Amino acid sequence: MAVSSSAAPLFPRNLAIALLALLACSFAGNHIAARIAFDNDTGVLLAILCRSGITFLVLASLVLWQRQPLGLPAGTRRWQVLLGLLIATQSLCLYSAVARIPVALALLVGNTFPMLLALLTWALGGTRPSRRTLLFMGLILCGLVLALDIPARLADGGNASPHWSLGVGLAFCAACVFACALWITDHKLAAVRGPVRSLLTLLIVFTSMLAAGISGVMPAGLSLPGSTTGWVALASLVVLYGVAFTLLFVCVPRLNMAQNAPVMNVEPIATLLLGWALLGQQLSGLQLIGGAVVVCGIVLLTYRRP
Repeated sequence: MAVSSSAAPLFPRNLAIALLALLACSFAGNHIAARIAFDNDTGVLLAILCRSGITFLVLASLVLWQRQPLGLPAGTRRWQVLLGLLIATQSLCLYSAVARIPVALALLVGNTFPMLLALLTWALGGTRPSRRTLLFMGLILCGLVLALDIPARLADGGNASPHWSLGVGLAFCAACVFACALWITDHKLAAVRGPVRSLLTLLIVFTSMLAAGISGVMPAGLSLPGSTTGWVALASLVVLYGVAFTLLFVCVPRLNMAQNAPVMNVEPIATLLLGWALLGQQLSGLQLIGGAVVVCGIVLLTYRRP
């Protein structure tokens, strides 16, 4: 959803890969900070509200400084509104999942959106997935079975935590919604300039979270942090997300995303390491193997030869 330009010279590949890996780690840190904030009574709506609001102000300043036009092409307004609502839903579902299950698992499930996007595109009249794509989809599903430790959960029967099932379901919902958002971006909003799309999406996310909080749909959604740790975590998630999103917004024309985008899939790995170091969240050996299979499958699925 960032600005694109064919005139910008590309960064050297090593620099582009290093920058994308840094951005992925920043996004991972944002989710770790979110879990710490939620564990200290911070409301999910408040976290998204602060994150989207501050990032919107930064991007708005950049766009005004660059004097970029903000008009929408005819026939795209309703699709832009729908895109913003989908991204708001994705943010809410993913943060809600992060609050309930290990952060790395939430990110692994949430990052299956490339597979869902391929299936959605096919269902809506696009190209049928190739055998290669179907093979990697099967690989991702097998990895998820191991990463989520589904055999052990089934053997455990009714003793499984309800938070686990809800958290996994919310993360998968986030992946589905994000796949729909990407399809709309590619097929209905291709004529909308990247800065306009990014700004309006953040504005819609902010206003929808504010409306949800005021309406009382989520009674504790706007709860303030209950400790200094919670406040620090809330500030950290805002800074980490805002810096990563802004850098991606500014640098994406020079990063050759068609070739280098799979590097962003190190986010679940970084989340796993940070979750272990800062939250004490550990996965079994079998789950780690499953997570590695998922990440490899997603990288292979999204990789495009130059």
